[in-house]
Amino acid sequence: MRSASSALLNIYGLSKSYNGHSYAIDDVSFDVGRGELVVIIGSSGAGKSTLLRCINCLIRSSKGQIEFDGKEISSMRGGELRRNRRRIGMVFQHYNLVDRASAIENVLHGRLGYKSSLAGALNYYSEKEKLSAFDALEHVGMAEYAYVSVSQLSGGQKQRVGIARSLAQNPLLMLADEPIASLDPKSSHTVMDQLRKVVDEFNVASLVSLHQVDYALEYADRIIGLSEGHVCCVARPDELNSKMIERVYEGDKSISIMGEDN
Repeated sequence: MRSASSALLNIYGLSKSYNGHSYAIDDVSFDVGRGELVVIIGSSGAGKSTLLRCINCLIRSSKGQIEFDGKEISSMRGGELRRNRRRIGMVFQHYNLVDRASAIENVLHGRLGYKSSLAGALNYYSEKEKLSAFDALEHVGMAEYAYVSVSQLSGGQKQRVGIARSLAQNPLLMLADEPIASLDPKSSHTVMDQLRKVVDEFNVASLVSLHQVDYALEYADRIIGLSEGHVCCVARPDELNSKMIERVYEGDKSISIMGEDN
């Protein structure tokens, strides 16, 4: 069993309030190790997106600590934060890609955290970076679309470009916020296959939020249930039972006991 001290990501008592009164997440604690895919399940509004955005400091937590690769990052600012955050890849539900740019141009954007402001503004990338970007696309099965405008790609293909962009960062940790929420079942399995492949082949830590319990059971090493901002269960897939699932989705009529839409 991995100890918390050996984990890549440690979350201690993390809370976020947007209004100073109620909390979107409240006293959340857990850890994620390298080579581990942890899935956060919960209904819409449970706090999954808030949690992920606090971890990569897109928003600031109200209380608690985030320790990444041995450093406390929630209080970091400026260049120190940018240097640490560039090793955290992010895959978004709505892709967050530049539609008018090609797939490989979008993947190269994953290198911006390593570049000076001038080099970034001029879109200057070394040949090594360009080759690495192409390799990332090849890894997710998108090499043949490298020079195709993202606007011409399907949702599943866009999400794979998003994964390749995160790979271009050479990440230690990959976060994915509802990456299959807008996809059909076939594309959903393809995207989850790629995330699982990244974790296994590159030994990164991955934290993925999902609405669907069945995908969590299929792909996760551990599952964290989030309900109204609180962690209500932590279990391996073979440990997750119907009572745990009921606690997570209590009152959510859109979820059946196995997480499939009715």
